[in-house]
Amino acid sequence: MSEIEKYIAPEEVAEAVEALGTGGVTIVAGGTDLTPQINEGRCHYEPTLMNIQRIEELNRISLTDGEIRIGCLATVSEIWYNDIIIEHADILCQTANCFASDQIRNAATIGGNICNASPAGDMIIPLLVLGASVELASWKEGAMEIRREPLDKFFKGPGKTIRNENELLVAVIFDKPSADFIGQFRKSGPRPALEISTVTVGIGGDLKDGKLENVRVAFGAVGPTPLRGKATEVALEGQILTEDIISNAAAAAQKDASPIDDIRATTWYRNHLIAVFTEELLNNVC
Repeated sequence: MSEIEKYIAPEEVAEAVEALGTGGVTIVAGGTDLTPQINEGRCHYEPTLMNIQRIEELNRISLTDGEIRIGCLATVSEIWYNDIIIEHADILCQTANCFASDQIRNAATIGGNICNASPAGDMIIPLLVLGASVELASWKEGAMEIRREPLDKFFKGPGKTIRNENELLVAVIFDKPSADFIGQFRKSGPRPALEISTVTVGIGGDLKDGKLENVRVAFGAVGPTPLRGKATEVALEGQILTEDIISNAAAAAQKDASPIDDIRATTWYRNHLIAVFTEELLNNVC
């Protein structure tokens, strides 16, 4: 374990971003991913440890001009019980209800779950269904600069993202879903809590006159990153959810996925669950 030489706890975003620009900084917030990784030797502390929990603006959830913004420090519990999320993006509440335990939900942040970039990151799946983007802040030429990137372009591989070392993920943003939006989430693991997902599926879209439109489908733990189910989306777009359409979507979902054998499940079992969960969620919509 590397030795920490300096500890800082900024109270403003600009202060934190400027510190990141100097290099050699480890960011800590909830610590529910970082601490186990440090203890297992999978990563190490940089010379400066920066605690960002005092930055109040990073903890806010807001709805402004048709856009929902979740600050990176919002915990899974705060998202679950937030009135804006409950009213407009219940798929996030469904996912939070399946996330770890009460103790971890109270500490784990949405920014940490995203930046950890696990293929099985639960909260990432509903955000992909909601068409979310992330905001990344950096310090350039004496001022803070922010770029916005689609979440489905953010992940490069297990534990790898497009975020640069001098950037802080400050928020996740998505358009307020329409009044016709429906969203469904399903997860499987060997036990109901405190377990890394074996397979996760999220499906969302606008249900109008019996047809599903503006469809987004996302899968977790069945590829090197959380992923959009593009073939499944095509199979569902503009369709009435008949038995045949649902069956076609389940088959397309298996084409979208590229699971592997590991300690939690076989490739065959994950492919099976992908189809079963897709059918189950679509039947819930009917």
